[in-house]
Amino acid sequence: MGRRMAMMSGTLACLTLVFGTLETGCGSPAEKAAAPAEEVAPAPRAEGPAAPAASPLPAALAGTEWRLVEFQSMDDAAGTQRPSDPALYTMSLQGDGSVAMRLNCNRATGTWQAQAGPEGASGVFTFGPLAATRALCPPPSMDERVTSQASYVRSYVLKDGKLYLSLMADGGIFVWEPVAGAAPAR
Repeated sequence: MGRRMAMMSGTLACLTLVFGTLETGCGSPAEKAAAPAEEVAPAPRAEGPAAPAASPLPAALAGTEWRLVEFQSMDDAAGTQRPSDPALYTMSLQGDGSVAMRLNCNRATGTWQAQAGPEGASGVFTFGPLAATRALCPPPSMDERVTSQASYVRSYVLKDGKLYLSLMADGGIFVWEPVAGAAPAR
């Protein structure tokens, strides 16, 4: 019982030191003397307004217009889905970060962000929330697939003049080609 009381007394003394004086470490005085002193760097002072964190949009994507070629599902049962008329599915990526889409008989608008990787032909890509009309387009229609899955796009690849927008968790890939007469992707 005496040993237990001594341990409890030591623990209480240690807690008093930690909570009472905000010291760290509960070793013996010899252990504390041998431990190196911790230096705390002063917090940097903020001078002037903070710089914006947003990086410019990749030049290869900003100001481009695209037509949907297909959706490649990673599920073999679903396969590849192509629009009956690709001209009815267009996407305009504006240089100000806004996006406008024609999706069959519907329209969608919102925002997009991208950050190019080291090579510039691929990188991170995300859509912000899309506001879309909800008309019932004649079947078959891919408008609902595009609007419901746009929030899951996470990356892009520019290859052979096409834009590949990949969904997270291998959910699939939207393949887009430049609209005729629009500036080609670099």
